[in-house]
Amino acid sequence: MAEEQRVLLKYADQIDPKIAEDYIKVGGYKGLEKARSMDRKALIEEVKKSGLRGRGGAGFNAGMKWSFVPILDEDRYVVCNFDEGEPGTYKDRIICEKNAQALLEGMAICGAAIASNHGYIYCRGEYPFVVETLKEGIQSAKASGALGDFNIEVRMGAGAYVCGEETALIESIEGHRGEPRFKPPFPGVAGLWAHPTVVNNVETFACLPYILTNGAEWFAGIGAAKYPGTKVLTLTGDVVNATYFEVPTDYNLRDVIYKLGGGVKGGKKLKAVQVGGTSGAFIPEQNLDTPIDFDSMSAIGASLGSGAVFVMDETRDIVDIVTRISKFFEHESCGKCNPCREGTWRCREIMEKINAGKAGQKDIDNLMILSRVMKNAALCGLGQAAPIPIDSTLQHFAYEYSCKLN
Repeated sequence: MAEEQRVLLKYADQIDPKIAEDYIKVGGYKGLEKARSMDRKALIEEVKKSGLRGRGGAGFNAGMKWSFVPILDEDRYVVCNFDEGEPGTYKDRIICEKNAQALLEGMAICGAAIASNHGYIYCRGEYPFVVETLKEGIQSAKASGALGDFNIEVRMGAGAYVCGEETALIESIEGHRGEPRFKPPFPGVAGLWAHPTVVNNVETFACLPYILTNGAEWFAGIGAAKYPGTKVLTLTGDVVNATYFEVPTDYNLRDVIYKLGGGVKGGKKLKAVQVGGTSGAFIPEQNLDTPIDFDSMSAIGASLGSGAVFVMDETRDIVDIVTRISKFFEHESCGKCNPCREGTWRCREIMEKINAGKAGQKDIDNLMILSRVMKNAALCGLGQAAPIPIDSTLQHFAYEYSCKLN
């Protein structure tokens, strides 16, 4: 298997993302040209046929998502989720820094599919320097005529993790407090300013120019059959090469860590890997041969999510790490729904009690009850995913918990 298979990052550091002409010289905007020559329904079918699924959290088929948008006499919007608030995740930042024009082209392709001429990029508040790259790139693309009548605005968030959820993001763009909405209606029917809206993340949009240029069959032939294409991964933690890679989606975790990442630092043994960011499951060494595609990760109770891969060596205290994660979720809960507001607080309280050696088996039982309630009753993905690190470590690293019980 090749070291990497770069599609989105093929020309990284070879072109200036702020200059549309650089991108055009390497084949950029041909996909948009093709998209605009196609019937809208045929374009959506092409994206469906490619098998492109969301590169964020849910892994939903992109073309299918677009097909839900009604074409009526009203405005429609294309929104890019560039909030990227998962700790350890920076793959969307890398794509924007290296190949921002692909994102802009992808958004315009989506615009052609849903008959929209206006897009928004919602960028996390900690990325002001990337915002400047995007703004200059948009100006260059407009000046070159590449985007045609498709307009893109960049809006910055204020650092709220919950705004990674699509409806909370929409609320923030509208100038409201970033809190999730009740669904239905879904954004495809009533999103930004109550108009039909498509929300995809940076990596999903950036795949589209290559699908339209090379064909749906080409993309569908890369990586895993049910989750085709490539995935940009970010490696952090106790790994030799803490950096980013782009690999086909049938690559497995062991090769990511040992072949691309250079293995665990200092020759130590691996204890666990957390995939998908802070809300992801902890994966033990025996599951490292699992491919990284969405469905394979789901089959072992994990999630590909944002593509963040956090490596922990044998010296790490799993209970202490999960305690810190529980504090993070308590802090980031928007407080709109009881299961998340109260659940994250109680999870943090119990985890601190366990970590301090002051807990008993009853506290573990309460954690498991809390987890079930939050997963089933929380309004959005924050509350539903917050217990996942606890659940997965109780399953795979129960010994570390039992050692701290009094």
